[in-house]
Amino acid sequence: MNSKYDILIVGGGAAGFFTAINSVEKNPKLKVAIIERGKEVLTKVRISGGGRCNVTHACFVPNDLVKFYPRGEKELRGPFHQFCSGDTLEWFEKHGVTLKIEDDGRMFPITDSSQTIIDCFIKATQKLGITILSSHSVQSIFKSDNHWKVETNTETFACQKLVMTTGSNPKIWDLLSEIGHTIIPPVPSLFTFNIKDTRIKDLMGVSAFAKVKVKDSKLEATGPLLITHWGLSGPGILKLSAWGARALFNKNYLFILQVNWLNDTTFEETLEELKKFKMEHSKKTVSKKSPFNLPNRLWESLVKASGIDNLTVLDNAKFDYKWADVTKIQLSNLANQLTNGEFKVNGKSTFKEEFVTAGGIDLKEINFKTMESKLHENLYFAGEIVNIDAVTGGFNFQNAWTTGYIASNSIVE
Repeated sequence: MNSKYDILIVGGGAAGFFTAINSVEKNPKLKVAIIERGKEVLTKVRISGGGRCNVTHACFVPNDLVKFYPRGEKELRGPFHQFCSGDTLEWFEKHGVTLKIEDDGRMFPITDSSQTIIDCFIKATQKLGITILSSHSVQSIFKSDNHWKVETNTETFACQKLVMTTGSNPKIWDLLSEIGHTIIPPVPSLFTFNIKDTRIKDLMGVSAFAKVKVKDSKLEATGPLLITHWGLSGPGILKLSAWGARALFNKNYLFILQVNWLNDTTFEETLEELKKFKMEHSKKTVSKKSPFNLPNRLWESLVKASGIDNLTVLDNAKFDYKWADVTKIQLSNLANQLTNGEFKVNGKSTFKEEFVTAGGIDLKEINFKTMESKLHENLYFAGEIVNIDAVTGGFNFQNAWTTGYIASNSIVE
């Protein structure tokens, strides 16, 4: 069977549906189909944001928004001036979905359910007469008689315009490299660090706002750090993992992480603060009285790691270790633990279910005014299939909406 379409979209995820819906809304006469290799569509939408679907982020200025993309910052500046987070908000409102902004800027449907987004897309495709074909695994892509041909495990399709929105699918990348596109090899982008260290061993759930740095490199990030049973996580770590995706892959995820639990406060400033505190609170117990706004359990652990025991023994009697008892060396050790603690990272773990990769079609081979391939006419890309990725917080979805919208615009025009 040879099915003909005006537009064929390969990939039934966020970018694919957004491209399809916007194309037909602009021109209802178009015959459009979405091909999906799995039995279900929009599976990543379903699990994102812990099943709530983090649709976008409340960052409404394009020049600020691009800063959340380790790969794609320069390329997305123009597209975000065409379709940004505010446009996403408006688009979903128009389609019956109200979004809400949380304290950290992430935006979710007011229902707190990703099913709301899925229902919105399915309803729109039904209303617009867009065909959804699941369980179709693409075997080859080629051009014939001025049409694109897509051969799946069951049939061959022909179309005038072909849109690839398959995300991080190695098989599709291989097929695209066969027709001349350069694929930047994929590496994990959002992950947490595996660390076994007595200082954080029993502190699961404790968090602090800190600066983290990969030793002997320029890689650093600032943000909340969360101690987990396997090591360190939280926005600060995820930011570092995104920006350092390729460098950390090259290190085989074995490196030294330097943590400043006091963020920007230097060793010298911390030491001065500790000396002053010692003078003013000499009779107070060290482990119970801290000059810094740190969780108690973390403070106690760092105090212990500095060689300051909770108890001191004198004439066979035990006393709480007071600030007056702390030596110069111990003060220096404590300042170092607070501002430059070194932790050995041994491997990584995926952040929740959100497996994001850095890699994909080389950005130089795409026209970002249209999302069309520079190598092949009438071949378009949207979403994570290209070498664009972002930190966590709704930014990867915003890339899908923006690139899908621009692709649909240029296809229809």
